[in-house]
Amino acid sequence: MINDTSNWSIDMSAGPIFEQIAKNVHQMLARGALKPGDKLPSARDLASKLRVNANTIVHAYNELEAHGVIEKRRGLGTFIREDAPVDGMKHEMLQQAANAYADEGLQLDASIQEAITALKEVWDVG
Repeated sequence: MINDTSNWSIDMSAGPIFEQIAKNVHQMLARGALKPGDKLPSARDLASKLRVNANTIVHAYNELEAHGVIEKRRGLGTFIREDAPVDGMKHEMLQQAANAYADEGLQLDASIQEAITALKEVWDVG
């Protein structure tokens, strides 16, 4: 179970909190901080740690369950599904980052080669 809140980030000005919590789960799965079969904190515990309403966590967990990412096991808690679409999440996150980068490059009137070169330079410094 993820007991610390270091991987959870909430920005009160960045849109609905339940969406941010669901996004955090996606990111932790894509990055390997969470794995299929891992137990998530209870809604009450996570709400207390993040200082948000427990109903907000329940809403996020319901969204994740509807998308096949988590499952609630009566009397046991909430777990990442063994068949959670981790590869799809990683690809989707890369696509979103690529779209943002491409949009910025287009606004700068950069060529694709300039954008690739800049990305490679940053990537190599890593």
